[in-house]
Amino acid sequence: MPIEMDPERFDELVDAALDDIPDELARLVRNVVVLVEDEPPEGEPDDLLGLYDGVALTERDSGTLMHLPARIFIFRGPLLDMCESEEELIEEVRITVVHEVAHHFGIDDARLHELGYA
Repeated sequence: MPIEMDPERFDELVDAALDDIPDELARLVRNVVVLVEDEPPEGEPDDLLGLYDGVALTERDSGTLMHLPARIFIFRGPLLDMCESEEELIEEVRITVVHEVAHHFGIDDARLHELGYA
């Protein structure tokens, strides 16, 4: 059975997951905004947990510097729907945040799956 959680508490979980990213990596995450949305956008799977929208660091060149910030979306509804306890939700939020930040570094889904973040 899915759990319920107010948006403010959910935001705290996302903030905590971001705070857990090692400092040496967090320093490299520049020009990225993390947004929490209730549901994935139209055209995306209903059970999508997160989405990276931007150009990975490994694919940037000198012309990329002037682009808008990359965006990481964390989707509250699907995460709440898949979890049965707050402890499970904390772990799934952490995995989702790490997964999307990894895309910023150019790590693809296959490698994230190997590492346990898919």
